[in-house]
Amino acid sequence: MNKELLSFFLIFIALFVGAFYYTNAIQAPVITSLNAVKSTYHDSVQFFEDAIYQHTFQARHIEELEKKLQKYEKNHLVMLQMAAELRDLYKENNSTLKTSPKVELVRSISYAKFGDFNRLWLEVKDYNDSKIYGLTYKELVAGIVIPQEGKPLALLNKDIKSAYAVYVGKQLAPGIVHGNNSQNLVVKFIPSWFNIQPGDEVITSGLDKVFFKGLKVGRVLSVTKSQGYQNAIVEPYYQENDPSFFHMIKATR
Repeated sequence: MNKELLSFFLIFIALFVGAFYYTNAIQAPVITSLNAVKSTYHDSVQFFEDAIYQHTFQARHIEELEKKLQKYEKNHLVMLQMAAELRDLYKENNSTLKTSPKVELVRSISYAKFGDFNRLWLEVKDYNDSKIYGLTYKELVAGIVIPQEGKPLALLNKDIKSAYAVYVGKQLAPGIVHGNNSQNLVVKFIPSWFNIQPGDEVITSGLDKVFFKGLKVGRVLSVTKSQGYQNAIVEPYYQENDPSFFHMIKATR
């Protein structure tokens, strides 16, 4: 009897295996279930591996990358200044060159007024409220920093009170750029004898000691003449998408 029962089970298993191997109707749900189990297993392993990595290595790695990025952006600004002054030095062989700019990474705290996206309170170490500072985002001009009740207030480019000295076009036509609380900027007091065209690039001149020479501001969209001067409408390069961190130019020399 036991032999008959064993034979029955062996025949049943053989038939089941054969049916499983050759019949898709039986294979499909079994394979689907096994794949689901495997997928859950791999997801679980990956989750724990990621959690261990994040806890052990990622925080330290992010901190190291942030320090490297800050150092790179500061050095990039210094290199832009030196490149601009070296170009001038080649033109005037008897010039003396001395550069020691001071650039500091600063963080925005909040908007100064609800609904006004052009003014930000900044967190600045050892803030001196006796002067105006230049504010940059990478090599792009973002605005200026002025004292407000003894605290550093960022006026981004489009603010009507944000103003600084610039050059326009290849002829380096001088002018003063400021915001007008709209999408674009305005460069005023450009002498009429300069040939200014749409597409000309606008850069800082450094003559106001707020910025050093050569930082990018924007491109000319249109030009008009008024009272012996030219005015240029400029599309700014910097757009206020994520106003979290900036570099503040504390000294240009």
